[in-house]
Amino acid sequence: MALNREQKRQLKKSGELGDDGAGNGDGPPVGGDEGEGGDATPPRRRRSAASGAAPVAKEQRTTIRQFVKEVRAELRKVAWPTRKETVNYSVIVLLTLVFMTTLIFGLDWVFSEVVLRLFNAK
Repeated sequence: MALNREQKRQLKKSGELGDDGAGNGDGPPVGGDEGEGGDATPPRRRRSAASGAAPVAKEQRTTIRQFVKEVRAELRKVAWPTRKETVNYSVIVLLTLVFMTTLIFGLDWVFSEVVLRLFNAK
């Protein structure tokens, strides 16, 4: 059975699918038939309930200091535009805005004139 990315991620996260995309053999078959007497619970739940494994502990939350450090590190990786590029892009956006506004105004005016003449011509 073909799996989409979301399903593959979930199976890898639960340890039922190896990094190479093949099952590791200790869980139920991927995409098994739930219609043949099986329940619709995910395979991970069935296996953990059967083995009596303890629930996984929650990960520690990131502190604000660590969060800010990581944000700054990620922002250093960003390819920021130069001042000249920013000005050029802004001018392009403004010209496009003026052009589109004028075009929509013109089309609206033309169509309104056509409709008004159509209904006033008796």
